[in-house]
Amino acid sequence: VWYHRPAVTAELLQQLPKLQVVASAGVGVDHLDLELIASFGVKVANTPSAVSTDTADLAMALLLASSRRLVEGYQLAVSPDTQYFPAAWLGTEVSGATLGIVGMGAIGYKVAQRARAFDMRILYHNRRQRSLAEEGAVGAVYCKKLEDLLQQSDFVLLCVTLTPQTQRLIGKRQLELMKPTATLLNISRGLVVDQDALVEALQNQVIKAAALDVTHPEPLPRDHPLLKMKNVIVTPHIGSATKKTRIIMMENMTESIEAALAGLPVPNQVL
Repeated sequence: VWYHRPAVTAELLQQLPKLQVVASAGVGVDHLDLELIASFGVKVANTPSAVSTDTADLAMALLLASSRRLVEGYQLAVSPDTQYFPAAWLGTEVSGATLGIVGMGAIGYKVAQRARAFDMRILYHNRRQRSLAEEGAVGAVYCKKLEDLLQQSDFVLLCVTLTPQTQRLIGKRQLELMKPTATLLNISRGLVVDQDALVEALQNQVIKAAALDVTHPEPLPRDHPLLKMKNVIVTPHIGSATKKTRIIMMENMTESIEAALAGLPVPNQVL
């Protein structure tokens, strides 16, 4: 399965009685009905470790681009109407700012490693608390309540897996808890955010900005308000989009397929 295709439906599974494994590119499996697939005796594998480094790099790229208004700055620099660069054109400092990471899995932890190099204060909210050694290595502080993280963070980064529990995790109430100077960053899935509430929050200056590698749907309709806002950066779901990583992802999928067909334990099997 690549880019969620083909769709693994009951109809498809019924047509493939000898199917043994579904290998899906990437870490997210929200596009797969795991219970349905398991009911046919079919295993599922994904490629979580392959995507974590590049996706963490993109998270920092979005954070920096948004804070320093990089897209706006480029447009200003190349516009045929520009006659001078205004001295009052300012961004937001990153060094020393507070980064709140929602979902401290492999990707979230690698973002924390990168953020520490910028002397950022790091908070995180997770289903389980990391070990004291892991926290100490990146200087991260655990927030048991999501609300505490939202209220303190200058940048809120979403790194969670999309599940029924995380769908619309960030809505009107959560956005109102954030600082009016805060930026929301999303590298997880578009449905983790209530997009209508986000549009309203940005229009009413409830939060300052957003940088999104994921939306719902993808791509957004061409007249969507998020595509017209100067304080929003949208990229086309490119967290894992480097040549090396895509090759590794395909190799991981092949290894899982070969193992399943040989009756061996399946690497990266999703249970």
